[in-house]
Amino acid sequence: ASTGLHAEESPWMIRVRALMIDPVHKSDAVGALAVPADAVEVERRWTPELDISYFFSKQLAAELVLAYTRLNVKVNDSALGAFDAGSFHALPPTLTLQWHFAPDATFRPYVGAGLNYTRISNVNLSVPGVTPLYLDKTSVGGALQAGFDVKLDGPWSLNFDLKKVWISSDVKDGAGNRVTSVKLNPVLFGVG
Repeated sequence: ASTGLHAEESPWMIRVRALMIDPVHKSDAVGALAVPADAVEVERRWTPELDISYFFSKQLAAELVLAYTRLNVKVNDSALGAFDAGSFHALPPTLTLQWHFAPDATFRPYVGAGLNYTRISNVNLSVPGVTPLYLDKTSVGGALQAGFDVKLDGPWSLNFDLKKVWISSDVKDGAGNRVTSVKLNPVLFGVG
C-alpha cells in the first residue's frame, strides 16, 4: 500500500561528459622569429568532464564544470619553419547560472552565462634551440552556454552542451619578456 507521500526530487544534478575543446587560433605576430599573426595553434582535444548543478528552483540552476587536460601547441609558420612548441595543462573550472525552459518535459533545453577561471600548469613550451617559453598562470573570462537534456528512464538523462569560453594568456621568454599574446577562446562541445 502507498502512503501517498512522494520523496522530493534532489536539487543536485551530476553530469559526466566527453568534452571536445576546440580553441580558436588567435595570436600576435612575433617579429624576432618571423611568426605571423595567428600562427600559434593549440590543438583540439577530447577530455572527460564532470559538472555539478544545483537547482534553486525547477528553472534556475548554477552549474560548476570541472575538467583537466593537456593541450599541445604548434607554430605553423616562422623563420624556423613549422615546429611543435610543446604542451601545457589547463584546469578551467567554469561557473554558469542557467535557465531551464521546460524542466518537466522530456526535452529540456537551457541557456547559461557565467565566468571561467583557468589555471595553467606544467608548462613545457619552447622555441627549439632558442628559448624556453612560459605562460601566465591564470586567465579569467566570460562563458556562454546552451544545451539540452533528454529525459531517459529513472534518474538518467542524455545531455548535449555547447559553451563559448574566453581564455587568453601572454607567452613570455626565459627573461620574462612578453613574446606574444594567445587567445584560446575555445568552443566546448560536451555529450554525456
